[in-house]
Amino acid sequence: MRHVIVTGGSRGLGAALVRALLEEGYRVSTCSRRKSAFCEEMEGSAFAVRFHWKQYSVEDAEGAEAFVDECVAWAGEDRLYGLINNAAIAREGILATFSNRDAAQVLQVNLLGAIQMARAAVRHLLRFNAGGRVINISSIDGSRGYKGLAAYSASKAGLDGLTRSLAREVGSRGITVNSVAPGYVKTEMSAGYTPEQLTQIVRRTPMARLGTTDDVTGIVLFLLGDRAGFITGQTLTVDGGLTC
Repeated sequence: MRHVIVTGGSRGLGAALVRALLEEGYRVSTCSRRKSAFCEEMEGSAFAVRFHWKQYSVEDAEGAEAFVDECVAWAGEDRLYGLINNAAIAREGILATFSNRDAAQVLQVNLLGAIQMARAAVRHLLRFNAGGRVINISSIDGSRGYKGLAAYSASKAGLDGLTRSLAREVGSRGITVNSVAPGYVKTEMSAGYTPEQLTQIVRRTPMARLGTTDDVTGIVLFLLGDRAGFITGQTLTVDGGLTC
């Protein structure tokens, strides 16, 4: 059975990814700052034997190795197969008045946390010497930018750079590394937009709607699958044509 670690899997897109993976037969480890109703639901469900949650924030970058080690030990003979770097935060504000503290936290969670998690996971994947997958959940903001989200956009652009460089480092060992860059998806993170902003986004999107978590999980499942074994170093955009 393939074991996949998903960071930030307690709600929103992360919870959707965890559920989709469990439904596809994967063994799944995840983490979050606090246990959510979703995590409690999984622990009481038929998926419980394949679901592992630990209280851990990727903001604690130095704790990444210990977290991955614990997940690997929990999975036992089911070797680690993949990592999905999903955990992220957004702080909104014009850069001229944006605090250094907020900028540092965004970069710490979204980028440095992902780098540390990738390093810890790749060490295990190289030791198993049986290939694997690393998928970074990026954003169209990483390539296009968005007013008031300079630090967030920079962190997502950094994730795409991490994807390309790490793909070159580990490709010869059968490990693929890709980014998935969603557009505007109906999650808690997009709930802060005003109805006027959402209407404007829908009008600018050729598919004439916001994305759903299912739109994103389908691409992630494909990249985890055997048919995507020759795709690496890429950023796959899932935005309904908004950036075309």
